[in-house]
Amino acid sequence: MPPTAITPREKRGSRVKLAGSILALVVLESGRQIRGRMNQLSVNGGLAAFEQPLDEGIRVTVLFHVGGTSVRCRAQLMFPMWATQGCLQPFRFLELPEESRAGLTRELEAMVRAGASQAEEEAE
Repeated sequence: MPPTAITPREKRGSRVKLAGSILALVVLESGRQIRGRMNQLSVNGGLAAFEQPLDEGIRVTVLFHVGGTSVRCRAQLMFPMWATQGCLQPFRFLELPEESRAGLTRELEAMVRAGASQAEEEAE
């Protein structure tokens, strides 16, 4: 049996803790708009704070501004977690355009260089 090649994992993008400093707008498929605040953000998705939880698995459009980058893309909501004020709802980007991905990467890396707190890596 031939040996299995082990490829090094790509470096994971920065996940930055924002503590609600970035406002976000979530647009449901019905057109209803819900405002929230970003708690964590990466190029793969994030964690937003809302007053009430939204249904797990629904697809929404997420809009927010980070520095000089505006992001508007489709996302899927994951299981919400209750917090001391409202709830925290993770989401993952579904269709993040390359231009938005590049801009978001630049902004997050700039935040890390400026001393922003990074989220801990998940146990693997």
